[in-house]
Amino acid sequence: MATVSSISAASTALLLLILLHGTASHYLPKSDVDLLEFPLNLEYLEAEFFSWGAFGRGLDALEPNLTSGGPPPIGVQIAKLSPLIRDIIGQFAYQEFGHLSTVPGFPRPLLDLSAKNFATVINNAFRKELDPPFDPYANDINYLIASYVIPYVGLTGYVGANPNLQTPTAKRLVAGLLAVESGQDAVLRGLLYERAGLPVLPYGITVAEFTNKISDLRNRLGRQGLKDEGLIVPPELGPEGRSAGNVLAGDRNSLGYDRTPEEILRIVYGTGKESHPGGFYPHGADGAIAKSYLK
Repeated sequence: MATVSSISAASTALLLLILLHGTASHYLPKSDVDLLEFPLNLEYLEAEFFSWGAFGRGLDALEPNLTSGGPPPIGVQIAKLSPLIRDIIGQFAYQEFGHLSTVPGFPRPLLDLSAKNFATVINNAFRKELDPPFDPYANDINYLIASYVIPYVGLTGYVGANPNLQTPTAKRLVAGLLAVESGQDAVLRGLLYERAGLPVLPYGITVAEFTNKISDLRNRLGRQGLKDEGLIVPPELGPEGRSAGNVLAGDRNSLGYDRTPEEILRIVYGTGKESHPGGFYPHGADGAIAKSYLK
């Protein structure tokens, strides 16, 4: 028997299917449609990374209808995870499947989820080449660090999009997506915080320092000041300026940071320029907003 929650979820998905296809202009302004579609770029990335990491299979095997015929990701593979972390990441994957089914839009873009690409991100974060190259699929800690790279960027995008949406329907959807993305980020940060003082082998660099360097990189690429914080920070940057521990990132009032689509593209491309694809999106992201910078 269907539950109230399952009926509600199905109704929401059906409503969005109607709103975002064909007759969207009769229900939502184009600006809302564009802002709702843009995050699909990150939802596809998270769905593939989490699904392959946990199950060794991605959308093409598990939910092929969600790809809309887009190309398979490059270099992604199953991760060597403990049962607990594999279970958590598997749940994340299913959550991302739900997000993709609720916000239909464009086909899956080409994604580069190879170990080589992640190693490049980490090298850029430390401003030097690590030896051996960082492997996101090698173990729990490496995979959690690699996961730290991803959901938070989408989270800040949802925070940034919300005040620019014009309709209650769009705002309700973004609020629901933001709730789960924030939860994923909190779980990842909590798991990493528990391991903050451990060295990442064989580099002898702590987990906390990895998160700090990744956050610094995203701030540099985004080019809009401090919108990202690692797990251990100067006390004045911690919660209410009173703690070096920073299990959740937030501004001076412990409110979530926001990012624009332009900032997000600069970060996920790894180029610092919304008009220069690369990084996780070799051919660029999709949707009206991303494509407007590729002309």
